[in-house]
Amino acid sequence: MSRRPGSTTRRLVGNGGNPLGGLFHSKSKASPLLSVVLVLLGTVLVIGYVYKGSGGSDLKAFSKLEDSSCTFDVHTAIPILKKTYGDSMHKVLHVGPDTCSIVSQLSKEKDTEAWGVEPYDIEETDVTCRSLVRKGLVRVADIKFPLPYRAKSFSLIIVSDSVDYLSPKYLNKTLPDLARVSAQNLVIFTGKPSSSKAKLPQSSRFGRPVSICLTYVVMLIFVIIENNNMNDVSVKAKMRSASWWARFFVQTSLEENESAAKKFEQAAIKSSYTPKCQVFHLNSYH
Repeated sequence: MSRRPGSTTRRLVGNGGNPLGGLFHSKSKASPLLSVVLVLLGTVLVIGYVYKGSGGSDLKAFSKLEDSSCTFDVHTAIPILKKTYGDSMHKVLHVGPDTCSIVSQLSKEKDTEAWGVEPYDIEETDVTCRSLVRKGLVRVADIKFPLPYRAKSFSLIIVSDSVDYLSPKYLNKTLPDLARVSAQNLVIFTGKPSSSKAKLPQSSRFGRPVSICLTYVVMLIFVIIENNNMNDVSVKAKMRSASWWARFFVQTSLEENESAAKKFEQAAIKSSYTPKCQVFHLNSYH
């Protein structure tokens, strides 16, 4: 679009009686003012976020089941897993949030004993969960460190809503340790990466200085949020693709159990079950 020639209108607005006229018509005068406004707004947002984040971990609230969580998927998939693994489900360990509810459901299955590891703090637990903790059937443990179990203690290990929150540095330790305490099989439920692409922001009609200032404010907010997350348990989940996990399993010498994966898929189809999460079936170390 061609630039408008200079006119007396622009100069008259700047010199006229309307003090706000220049804000809407003058790029040269609008940019500094908007820059200051955006910086102040960004500062307020950052302070508000830090103040809110100081109250505790958001993952405490996450312990309430949502139908979008992989742990909810495990609840629905237990009959499918029973058909897939059969006798291998006689001694099961679940690792993930709301493990008390999973352990309670598994314990109702015939010839099945169940234990659980809760990676996050347990708060506002019900009577059943407190009982499971007292009996030692459910433990609260940081899965970034070795689990408090001997090698090959369980015939099947089910993991949900846990490994998505670990960086590759800790995954290199956690997954082999999960395989260590499994005598036969390991099933991992992980989140699916989003297919939506972020839209690029449109150019500001107030000129480049405002865009630069806005970019600075956004970067500042993300830096503060990231630093706050490093000191908080509430870390954003990293949704990885199936190909990423396949490469990772090869790097950690974990073999995918193709036979179990096929049985699981066939049983899911017969039961009209469609998992919302990715499900990986692995063999334990021999």
